[in-house]
Formats: sequence, structure tokens, C-alpha cells
Amino acid sequence: MGYQFHYAFHGHRSLPVVLFLHGFMGSSADFDSTIAHLATHFCCLTVDLPGHGQTLVEGEDALYTMPQTANAIVTWLDQWQISRCFLVGYSMGGRLALYLALHFPQRFLKVVLESASPGLKTDAERTARLQHDRDLADQLEADFPSFLSYWYSQPLFYALRHHPAFEQMQRRRSQNRPVDLAKSLRHLSTGLQPSLWEASQHHTQPLLLLVGEDDRKFRSINQALAASCPTAQLQVIPNCGHVIHLEQTQAFTTSVQAFLQ
Repeated sequence: MGYQFHYAFHGHRSLPVVLFLHGFMGSSADFDSTIAHLATHFCCLTVDLPGHGQTLVEGEDALYTMPQTANAIVTWLDQWQISRCFLVGYSMGGRLALYLALHFPQRFLKVVLESASPGLKTDAERTARLQHDRDLADQLEADFPSFLSYWYSQPLFYALRHHPAFEQMQRRRSQNRPVDLAKSLRHLSTGLQPSLWEASQHHTQPLLLLVGEDDRKFRSINQALAASCPTAQLQVIPNCGHVIHLEQTQAFTTSVQAFLQ
């Protein structure tokens, strides 16, 4: 396949499986606090996505794209004889989770999208975003510490910067390999992602859309998605920004568990 996935199972293998997909610069450890509560009811499966953590990709850069990554995950699940499971994805991992849900609906019974997006609607938007992400990838490769500082200075992460766990999270992010992260940023860019807006209108499996009350951009995106997708329900988490599973862990965990059960 070209992928050596780093992964972990939490909870008994006989329980219903929930696959967790982290966001950009994250890792399989990002949902640990939530999994600590869920692992008595579910078998929680975490994985480092290509370019992140300890997962290794051997081959052409196309292996980092969304279609290739999605197919690799499905093949990897087959190796574990997991024909159906639940799916939770955050931000970048949420975009990938929605792609998986729409292209393999028989595999993913219920899907939770945290601070996620169906992509951009026009070619012009995608072209501009792709160039933006390529410039960021160059910056990341040239000076990773400066890139980290810039990334979390964005308004999107205002609440996160004031969270007690922020410094620990930043240290974990700094352990990534800049060259591989840059490949992920270039090839899993929202600018390269196929728009999923139209396909989501015909999705038949349940979707839970979680957004933070203070995350205006993604709240607007998910309100539009909830209005167009008949099986989607939207929950706005109070006193929270983009990273719900860290900023409001208990509320996030309660919503996920109630939806999956």
C-alpha cells in the first residue's frame, strides 16, 4: 500500500468500533481524554494520518491525497476485519471523515464531524486556497518553530491559546516531521479536495455536526451543511472555539456518546 500506519486500540475488541481521525499537525493521541470515557462502551481505534506522528508513507506524493488516503484507510480496516464502524473526525480529519462517509456509506454507520467542512464550492476558491497552502508548506519546511507560532496565532485558535493544555499540545505538535507535514498540507489541502457539498445532499447515514459557539466561520459552514443534508444534525457547543474535544472535553464526549449509542 505504501503506508505503515501507527495506530492503537482502546477498549475490548468485541465492542462497537469507533475510528478517530485527528486534525492537521495532530496525532492518534489527540482524543485520549475523550477515549478514556468512551472505551468502556466502544472499542476506540486511533491512527496517525499520513504525514503525521509515527505513520510512514513510502512512495509518491499522491499517497497523501484525500482519495488515496481514504482508500488506504478502508483497505487497512479490511486487514483488521472491520467491515463497519463509527467515525469521528476533527477539522482536517473531519474533511476526510466526510469523504469516507460519502464514498463508503455502507462502511460507516454514524459519523461525527467536529469543526469540519465539505470543501470549497468554486474552482476559483480552490485555486486560491491551494496556492495559499503551498506557500504555507514552504514556510513550514523552512522554519517549523516559526510556522507553529504563526499557525496558532490565527483567530480560529484564540480560545485554544488560553487553554491550560495548550503548551503541552504545542510540544506534541513540534514532534512531527516538517517535511512530511508539508506534504500533507500540499496534497490534503482544501484546495485539492473535491467539493462534497452536492454529494452530502444525498447522504443517507446519520451525521452529527459539532461546532464551537465562538467559531464563527465553521458555525456558518455547518449551518449550511445541516440545512442541505437531510440526515445531518447540528450541535453548537457553548463557550468553545475550534478545538472542541480539548476546549470542552466533557460536552464533546457527552455529545459523541449520546449520538453513537
